[in-house]
Amino acid sequence: MCEVRFPFIGITIQVDPVAFRIGTFEVYWYGILIAAAMILCGWLAVRHSKSNKFSEDLVYDVLLVSLPSAIIGARLYYVFCEWEYYSQDIRRIFDTRSGGLAVYGGILGAVLGTYIMCRIRKIPFSTVLDYCIVYIPLGQAIGRWGNFFNQEAFGTTTTLPWGMTSSKISHYLETYCPDLDSSMPVHPTFLYESLCTTAIFLVLLLAVRPNSERRFETASVYMVLYGIARFFIEGLRTDSLYLGSSNIRTSQLLSLILVFGGLALILVSHLKEWEIIPLPENAFARREEKNKSKK
Repeated sequence: MCEVRFPFIGITIQVDPVAFRIGTFEVYWYGILIAAAMILCGWLAVRHSKSNKFSEDLVYDVLLVSLPSAIIGARLYYVFCEWEYYSQDIRRIFDTRSGGLAVYGGILGAVLGTYIMCRIRKIPFSTVLDYCIVYIPLGQAIGRWGNFFNQEAFGTTTTLPWGMTSSKISHYLETYCPDLDSSMPVHPTFLYESLCTTAIFLVLLLAVRPNSERRFETASVYMVLYGIARFFIEGLRTDSLYLGSSNIRTSQLLSLILVFGGLALILVSHLKEWEIIPLPENAFARREEKNKSKK
């Protein structure tokens, strides 16, 4: 149990990273929120599929491939960035309950897994990506609240009204950020990213995807918007992963790559007039067979 205080607005909240226990086994809020995000995003993707001329069954296939790919990618990305620590004992790599998942690794893993599936099944990757990527920022927005329960992924000290502090935050600042005043509140960067990704989800869902006329357009807008948001939020964080022994924050570098890559993709897509490729008939085959069997 941890007491989280927002001193400037006089609010105190009791937070426990453990949601409940089954015997000696502890179930954490972080895991519950990640699972809830996956379920909600999957449900919405299925619910919206018919109105977007997308296969409901294909949504399930993407989920079956992308979710494990995302978890593996998130872990591998984090291990790669912290290799000096994990190389001392390879068994640590498999100890996921001790933490160590990176958002960018999860996104890259999910996209790569989906790409491989589309290539094998000969389904247009751009169409699948543009449809499914809309739900990624919603999942991110929900998952970030796991950082609140764990009291992690916060920023530098601040005098803004919503600055927060706790004994865990103060201890972290004393240990790893001696230049900062450990008695001061910090930026709730998890909240900043949650709000930004919620806004990105709504923009993609309501404005971009319904009006998109080119391949990779929806995906590119996500890349640009999230890249910009993450670049500035990452600059506030005190727990960033760095590129080797340099002062370059890995997530900021990837954010810049996302932004410029997204802009370039939009430009090329429009210059070359890449029209959206409809899904092949076999992508809807199972749903049609089920409907026939009901009749």
